Amino acid sequence: MAYGPVTAEAAGRKRRYMRKEGGCNVVFRNLPHEWLRLVADIFTTLVELRWRAMLLLFALSYILSWLFFGILFWVIALAHGDVQDRETEPCVYQVRSFTAAFLFSLETQTTIGYGARGMSENCAVAIVVVTVQDVVSCFIDTFVIGIAVAKMASARKRAQTVGFSHCAVVNLRDGHLCLSWRVGDFRSNHLVEGTARAQILRAEVHATGRVDVSYRDLLIQQPDIVLVTPTAVCHRIQEGSPLYGMSAAELRRSDLEVLVSFTYTDDSTGTLHQTRTSYTQDDIRWGHVFQEMIRAGGSRYAVDYLLFNRTAEVPAPQISAQAYGLKRSPSPRDRAGKNDAAAARAR
Repeated sequence: MAYGPVTAEAAGRKRRYMRKEGGCNVVFRNLPHEWLRLVADIFTTLVELRWRAMLLLFALSYILSWLFFGILFWVIALAHGDVQDRETEPCVYQVRSFTAAFLFSLETQTTIGYGARGMSENCAVAIVVVTVQDVVSCFIDTFVIGIAVAKMASARKRAQTVGFSHCAVVNLRDGHLCLSWRVGDFRSNHLVEGTARAQILRAEVHATGRVDVSYRDLLIQQPDIVLVTPTAVCHRIQEGSPLYGMSAAELRRSDLEVLVSFTYTDDSTGTLHQTRTSYTQDDIRWGHVFQEMIRAGGSRYAVDYLLFNRTAEVPAPQISAQAYGLKRSPSPRDRAGKNDAAAARAR
């Protein structure tokens, strides 16, 4: 059985609910109070912004704050008469134009302090404005640093270093048909411990456009995994499995989607992460096994990640696990004959 790249025709046949990188292929419309919810949780909203949008927003927040307080200092200088040369003490020294007022605002908020411009201790209004500007500056700096750190330490970024194989395989293991896929940590010197989970998703589209979505859990043989090296996660196709009565041909014609996830704790930060992906009928290779990645050499084990997504074709029944189990199990007549032969040998 040959498996090439997924064509546009095959890709259009099935709408994924979950993209390969783990994002949901769903668009939400007419959410109630959408903008209010975004503003109410402004920190999460800013963390979820793209880097370019976030950097532009923060740059504008600094520039606009400098501009706003620069206008206030310019108004104070105009009202106090600092623009004209007067013998009385000015409210703000060396502020005789709007440009000078803007520079004084910038120097105050960034604590540059060149020394040319300064504030008089006898001008209460200027003192109040400088105090408010310092408080606003602290809030802006806190948001910028906090959100930047949160984005750099985002669980999504760490999830990109723990991933799944591009395809899943169906083959025989210990006399049973099994569906399996690989999960591996793409960073060295990390110990990741977590739990694997899988579900079958089916979406039935009616003629009216209404969509019925159903989920069924897949039983994982060993869900708890210590991810020292890449590991194959296995689901045994047995009675009770959604795949139990499905042959290779029926699987290729089906519209199912296997949603898989791996929830784990990073040993470096102690943070809980989750990596997700999905496999459609075009991503499942019946009669294939994953190639071995681990080799023993010297005092260490070598893991070759070039083989992470590679499979090899092996003999496997093309019938369903249910039919294969009936074919392997002896009939009542055969079991009776074996019992009679055993009894005869015993006599």
